[in-house]
Amino acid sequence: MKPESYSPKHSKWDYADGVARVSLNRPERKNPLTFGSYAELRDMFRELVYVKEVKVVVFGGTGGNFSSGGDVHEIIGPLTKMSMPELLDFTRMTGDLVKAMRNCPQPIIASVDGISAGAGAIIAMASDIRYAAPDAKTAFLFNRVGLAGADMGACAILPRIIGHGRASELLYFGRSFSAEEGLAWGYFNQIVDADKLDEHAMAMAQKIASGPNFANGMTKNQLNIEWDMSLDTAIEAEAQAQAICMQTKDFERAYNAFVKKEKPVFEGD
Repeated sequence: MKPESYSPKHSKWDYADGVARVSLNRPERKNPLTFGSYAELRDMFRELVYVKEVKVVVFGGTGGNFSSGGDVHEIIGPLTKMSMPELLDFTRMTGDLVKAMRNCPQPIIASVDGISAGAGAIIAMASDIRYAAPDAKTAFLFNRVGLAGADMGACAILPRIIGHGRASELLYFGRSFSAEEGLAWGYFNQIVDADKLDEHAMAMAQKIASGPNFANGMTKNQLNIEWDMSLDTAIEAEAQAQAICMQTKDFERAYNAFVKKEKPVFEGD
């Protein structure tokens, strides 16, 4: 992938100065996911592991909405006619999107406006930081279509963000929650006026992109792998991670800049 020329079929992609912005691009349908867009996003995040020019990804909305989730006609309908092996292929593929998002080293910022539902809510959940417009409505609505709330890692990730009780309520009832609720629960990091939301997300992305990107990737990796570690194992893992970062030129640059009373300029190595 060359970020300057990458041209996905099922989504919008813009890239400049180390920051990529991606969004689903079917605003007339509130940006639903299809079989094709699931696979394309999965493959994109997998490729980003090897694209060092991209330092941060902003996953945003189009036309005033983030994503309404799986397309009722193009996904839900066909799923009702599939065999169990075919269904398992599909659910594993959608889960692979979340794995790819969590395993790519780039921090992902979700810029959530309007509707964020079903798999659309999962994409925001799987991001590292979430900003919301005041009118954002989020729903993990799988229960409302006869499915388990256990979808694409929701039962693992959501309780870690908002707590077991709140996650249970959302996954059992499938109800939507407001931006204000999400902020109070720690799901959203900040609420930003809709007309400034994307600008704010991009500014925060640029701030991260100007930092020590190798070390930021290490932070994301540790946040992922320490979920099921004991405290002793986690502290040892962090000791090793930090020792690796201390060998980078960015660490030396930061020291030299401090001595000179200058702001460090990080280069990611």
